[in-house]
Parts: sequence; C-alpha cells; structure tokens
Amino acid sequence: MTAEDPLVAVRDLTVRFPVRRGEVEAVRGVSFRIGRGQIVAIVGESGSGKSVTARSLVGLAGEGAHVAATELAFDGIDLRAVRGRGWRAVRGRRVGFVLQDALGSLDPLRRVGAEVAEPLRAHGVVPAREVDAEVVRLLGEAGIPAPEGRARQYPHQLSGGLRQRALIASALAARPDLLIADEPTTALDATVQRQVLGLLRERVGHGTAVLLISHDLGVVAEIADHVYVMKDGLFVEDGPAARVLESPSHPYTRTLVGAALGRAARPRVTPGGSPREVLRAEGLVKEFTLPGRGAFTAVEDVSVTVRAGETLGVVGESGSGKTTLGRLLMGLLDPDAGRVLLDGRPWDGLRGHARRTARRGVQMIYQHPLSSFDPRYTARQILEEPLRAAGTAGRERAVRVARVLEHVGLSPAVLDRHARELSGGQRQRLAIARALAPEPQVIVCDEPVSALDASIQAQVLDVLADVQERLGVAYVFISHDLGVIRGLSHRVVVMKDGRVVESGETRRVLDHPAHPYTRALLDAVPRFAVRGRLRSRA
Repeated sequence: MTAEDPLVAVRDLTVRFPVRRGEVEAVRGVSFRIGRGQIVAIVGESGSGKSVTARSLVGLAGEGAHVAATELAFDGIDLRAVRGRGWRAVRGRRVGFVLQDALGSLDPLRRVGAEVAEPLRAHGVVPAREVDAEVVRLLGEAGIPAPEGRARQYPHQLSGGLRQRALIASALAARPDLLIADEPTTALDATVQRQVLGLLRERVGHGTAVLLISHDLGVVAEIADHVYVMKDGLFVEDGPAARVLESPSHPYTRTLVGAALGRAARPRVTPGGSPREVLRAEGLVKEFTLPGRGAFTAVEDVSVTVRAGETLGVVGESGSGKTTLGRLLMGLLDPDAGRVLLDGRPWDGLRGHARRTARRGVQMIYQHPLSSFDPRYTARQILEEPLRAAGTAGRERAVRVARVLEHVGLSPAVLDRHARELSGGQRQRLAIARALAPEPQVIVCDEPVSALDASIQAQVLDVLADVQERLGVAYVFISHDLGVIRGLSHRVVVMKDGRVVESGETRRVLDHPAHPYTRALLDAVPRFAVRGRLRSRA
C-alpha cells in the first residue's frame, strides 16, 4: 500500500520482552502505513504479535517491553520520542483504542455514562452543558438500546455485547484521527456487528483511519481496504483485502482462509443424542430491576429440553436473554416463575448439600476462561478444585485429571503452569477440562470460542464434538455465531427480547427460517462463504 502523506508510518518495528532466560522477540521488524480514511487490518492466530504491534503505537506494548523502530510516526509526531505525560496528547484525543476485553477495560466503579463522558470533558469535545446529550447519542450510535437508562448502569449490569458497544462509544467520543480496534466485534451478534461496522465506515468517510486487529475474516473481508497477515511476529503476506482473502499466496494465509471457510463446510454434528431427557425448563420467567429502567423481563415464558448426548444451540442478539437462560438452567439464578428439572428433579426442590451435589451435574464454560480462573492457581489446581469440593480422594483426583487432559488434547506438561502462561486455545481447552472433571451430564457453553481465531476455534469445537461422542455429555451452546451453531448443534432455539421466537432442528431453522427475526440474523452475517464471492462494501 502506498500513501503520499500517511497518518501512520511504521518501519522495522521490533518489540522484545524479557523472560527468565534472555528475551523473546514478539514483533520482528514489521513495516506498514495507514492513510487517512483507510481501514487496515492485521490478521493472524493468537500469539502472532498483532495486539503488541497495535499497542506499540500508543506506548502500551506491555510491561518491560523494549520497542525499537527505524520509523514510528503518527501525523508527523515521532512516537519514539514520546514519554510519560506526552502520551496524553496522543491517546484518546488523537488515537482511540477499543480493547477486546470490555469488562477489564471499563472502570467497575463508574457508571457507563461517566466512562463515555470522560474523554468528552477531558478534551473539550462539546460544551459542558451538552455532554450528557452527547453521551446518549454516542451510546445509541454504537447500537445500545434505551441509551438513557444504560448510561446510568455499571459495567457488570450489562451483557458482554452491551459492554463492548459502550467501550466503542467511549473510544469514538473524542472523534480521534485514528481508531485502533482490537477485536472490536468479537462479543457482538451479527446484526449489531453490522451496525458497528457501519459506524466505523461512517467515521472513515469523515477521514478517521482504522487499524483493525481481528481473527474474524468475514469482518475483515467486509470492511478492510488492506490486510497484513502476521505469523510469529512477522508479516508473511499483505495486499488489498479482496486479493489476499480471495487468492492468498502464502501457505499460512491459505490455512487461515481454509479454517474460516471450512468451519461452515465441515459440520461437526454427528447423528445421535439419546431420547432420555437430562434437563428440562418449563415456562421460565426472570425479571431484574435496573437503574433508570425499572423492572424488565430478561426471560419470559421460555421452555426447552436437553437430551443426553445432544447439543442445543441458543442464539440471539446481545441482551436477548441467552446468558440469563443459561444461568437459570445451571441453578445459579432462581426463576420468578416456571421451573428447571435436572433428571426429573426440580432445582427449587433441592436445598443445601443436595443442591450443591446436583449442580455438579451441570457445569459451565465461560467466554473468557482467564477471568474465571483463580490467577494464583496452576492448571493442576484449577482441575482439582471441583474434585476437592466433591470430596474426591487424592488418588482418584489424579486419575480424573489425567483422563480429562487426554479428552481435551492437553499435555500433562501444562499442569504446573498458570493459566496466564498458556495460549488462548490452551486456556479454553483447560476450561473444557475443568467442566468435564466432575463428570457432568450437561455443560452450558456461554460463547466459549468467540474470542478465538479461526484455526484454534476449529480445534476447540472438534474437542467438544469428540468429547460428546465419547462421553455422551449434553451441551447447551450459547452463541451469536450462526456458523458455529450450524456446525455443532443438533437443535436450536432463537431468542429475542427474552422470548423464544423460533426453534427446531438446526438445519431446518437456519436453512428455512420461518420468523422474520431469524431471517434478519442470517442476513446480517458477513458473506465470507465462497472464495471469489466476498461481499462488496456497501
């Protein structure tokens, strides 16, 4: 890519980190340019150096990082010379940053509105009297429904998708010249993803440049002008997005594209499932009271069944009630009406030890496993924790740990490592192993692969399918990714505003949707299904 006057110019960027014995080179001499009004994407597997490259532009490469470059410039500013408070003139006002982990990025003690208002006040973007109205406008522009009420909530009161949208609103508040977006749509369903991509295009139309870090090749194909493919700290291929993704020349790029295309082409669902019901929900209702909104119904009159050895997919937009339903099925929330039966026995009829014992029969895999692990624990302690709670003896614990490691394809060498020392794919396999350790009948999977790149995602989905085939465990698989749902689920329920609007055998629902909302979800999916037929930018 060439540009006469680039907004960002990077040449020979190298980033090294100290380790116990020497140092590791995370980024190895990469060069790129970003012009005003351009969208440049960096793609690659977890650990390839994508995020470190992006963070280096704003002095956030990481603790102990040694950053060197022949050129590292933003709008004529030599970023190599910027120190300490000098970054305040760059970050926020000139460069916005959207991180993947919204929960870790938003201040848990501040309301969402205050988070978005901070850059408006700090940089004098609008007069003080207009700040509140601008906050509401930005939240609404980012796809947040009822933005006035949501502005008065705290991050933990929002779903993952709503938090991500709030973070995007905050990053765009100061109207930056460059937006660095690190996996900005990972937690978003297809319809909101399209809205956010449309917002980014609109900002680009006004001259904002975007550096997009993503593992979602569908999003990259739809929005990016130029793509850099990164592996082991190096760019192995780059060029116009359509050319790179339609006709990749490097073997690694072909592998990434093949993994993305192959996910839909090779369904993992195998015929099976027992007629025996292991979990049933009847007429579930759950209400919450939130600041500024009063009472609202998160789940309304929902009934589902889960049979042994099958996967029930649950899809819908962020805020549709998917996660609340999952927590009700696990017995982590009590319904206001209706009931949940595990092996024919209702949760509400169980108390104390009996309830704790029954809950071991329903385990959960979370979207971000690192946040669900005790950071002090090694992998061995993480796996042994639910077994100790169940009173499993030491020798039996060791047998169970070895068995679940084998099931998920992890080496025993990981047992003495902490979760932060594992790759994203290894952490997710560890989360699956922990869920399997108590030998549950049902596992509720809440967006377990949305944060993973296509190749690692494929591996994890294969692990889940293999485990189900061998052990007969049932899954409730919550996801906004219809490609994943198609590949893994036997049956599917579609949720909107707390209700099930359509349900049935997965292929029938997704190939011949009856409800307008289901059709809208399918229509919003980026079209990256057939090589040479990438969706044009609308």
